[in-house]
Amino acid sequence: MTTYGRQDVLRILDISTHQLQAWERAALIPQQQVYTFQDLAQLRTVKSLREDSVPAALIRDSVVAMRAVGGMVNPLREARIVKTGKRIVFRQHGALVDPIGRQLLFDFESTPQLRNVAQGTPASVAHVKQNIASLFLTAVQAEESGDKKRAIEIYEEIIAADSGYAAAFINLGTLCFHQRNFKRAEELYRHATQVDPGYVLAYFDLGNVLDELGRLDESIVAYNQAIQLSPRYADAHYNLALAYERNGEPRRALKHWQAYLKLDKAGPWAEHAVARIEKLLKREKLSIATRTDGLSPTATRSAISGTAALRLV
Repeated sequence: MTTYGRQDVLRILDISTHQLQAWERAALIPQQQVYTFQDLAQLRTVKSLREDSVPAALIRDSVVAMRAVGGMVNPLREARIVKTGKRIVFRQHGALVDPIGRQLLFDFESTPQLRNVAQGTPASVAHVKQNIASLFLTAVQAEESGDKKRAIEIYEEIIAADSGYAAAFINLGTLCFHQRNFKRAEELYRHATQVDPGYVLAYFDLGNVLDELGRLDESIVAYNQAIQLSPRYADAHYNLALAYERNGEPRRALKHWQAYLKLDKAGPWAEHAVARIEKLLKREKLSIATRTDGLSPTATRSAISGTAALRLV
């Protein structure tokens, strides 16, 4: 079974850490570190409801009531949710159930007009968004199963229908990147930064492809933007340190190697960062200066753990 980490979930659903944590605090979803494809579907449903301004408390109360009325373990997975006015109802076995009111409602989707909606004729902006979100998850599943061609086709369909769906541009860009179609990847990543200026991953991926294209100065700008949006983005510090080294800026490189080590203290990448710091200090004859109570302002400490400024000796 394919599983996803928290960062994968944030990228796939195009949500922030704050949003995910808020849903967990509201008991809309359990707190976990590993998610299944079914979990993604549940999260997508929660996202859609919250985007429609459905209160978290109403979602939670409706789910609890549906468990009792419908005998379901997880209504967000096992039944389709329909928002009607200020209520949430669930479609179950061909009927609409209002779990809080304990009522069966008339199912308008059985009418010819709404049957067309189910076949792909959009009747509302909300339905279109939900359909696109479903396509996105289908594309992710195709990608994870190794069917890259199918995934690309679906992502292309999504971005043609919604030029503001940043996550689809990112995922399609990454597929193009791995195919070494760097120009196309740049276009897609750059578009993602334009439609969602707060999308950290878009700037990081843009930095990567600009690096591959040999446009080092531009890649440095992109990595810095990612770090400005997310100062604890370890991979961005790592790549930025490498870029500064290649750009002949050892002092700036050292700063980001140190930042990386504060975020990732063990493992092969951390070991490489330590080696780069030691090499830079030796080659450039750089030392670390820091102010400590009772000591000289020029007293030195380890470049690996310190946070002080650089000085030439």
